[in-house]
Amino acid sequence: MANSWDGVDLRNMIVEHEKLSFIQRYACLIGRFAAFDITAPNAGLRGEVEKSIMAFTAEQLAGNCSFLMSIRFLARQTRGMFDAGPRLARLLASHQRWLLTQTAYALHLEYDPRDPTSGFTAVRLTGRITAHKVASRNTVLAFIEELYTYRFITHTPGDERRRPRHFEPAIVSHQAMFTWIHVNLAALDLLDGGERAAFFQANPALMKLVQPRIARHCLEDAAWREPPEQVAQFLWTEAGGLVVDNFIARMEPEETEAGKFLVGRVETRALAADFMMSRTHLQRLLAKAAQRGCVGWHDEPRKTRLWISQGFVEEYSAWQAVKFAYVDEAFEWAKARIEELAV
Repeated sequence: MANSWDGVDLRNMIVEHEKLSFIQRYACLIGRFAAFDITAPNAGLRGEVEKSIMAFTAEQLAGNCSFLMSIRFLARQTRGMFDAGPRLARLLASHQRWLLTQTAYALHLEYDPRDPTSGFTAVRLTGRITAHKVASRNTVLAFIEELYTYRFITHTPGDERRRPRHFEPAIVSHQAMFTWIHVNLAALDLLDGGERAAFFQANPALMKLVQPRIARHCLEDAAWREPPEQVAQFLWTEAGGLVVDNFIARMEPEETEAGKFLVGRVETRALAADFMMSRTHLQRLLAKAAQRGCVGWHDEPRKTRLWISQGFVEEYSAWQAVKFAYVDEAFEWAKARIEELAV
């Protein structure tokens, strides 16, 4: 049956939800597809899909002279996400929280009604995170409590008193995750003129396939899970990712001098307030980075006009290439799988 999976008519499902907002349609589609095991291996189909994938590798991305443009685009879009929802955006602002958030969301999408222990539960998230030494059990539980307190997640209806207790993302969390993947795909499109972002926007049910695959690969690959030293000093700290995004978004690749990219005027008091972090914490972070030669100031001792080193940018770009490669691979894999199933 064209445009259907096991008798589920995709076209009718989408038309049925046209009167709802886009993100409501996405959430409904995800809920409807939860009953279908579209990620289960299929011996004949899976082999053909795997062979047909044509995605960028991390090495190709890192060696692409235009890749920095894509990274700057993503950094600027991330800033827009922060402005739209600062507290929620901070969940992706440190690498530990990024891994926790992506893994928790993936567990939710991987829920199998035939297996009551599957899905997003405290036990499942703790097990997956601690297995890779990303965070302690107490840190995971505190993270879940924070998500619940700020209503970024809710209890699955009917599970309030059951064990294990299941959680599911709130609508705002669905929207944020969808936007994050969408802008990553748009950044990849800048490299080859592709239409990944448009296809993803038009086919929101792809999320059920794409996001868990990205999350799993990123968590399991030490090249992404454990950032290189210069990058790690920012990314393992609270709001450190926001600071790096700010510098990358503002730097001028054309204005380089002796291996330094100009970022421009940086007022630590204003920047700290903007990202809801202490000024002391930001100043210490910049001081440590300056000692390593990652950043510096053109106007010592006033310290207002910041530069960022070419070495740091290259290391950050190579690290980002790992994640972007997994995003591209997951998208191409999911797209090919859906197209095969729809025939």
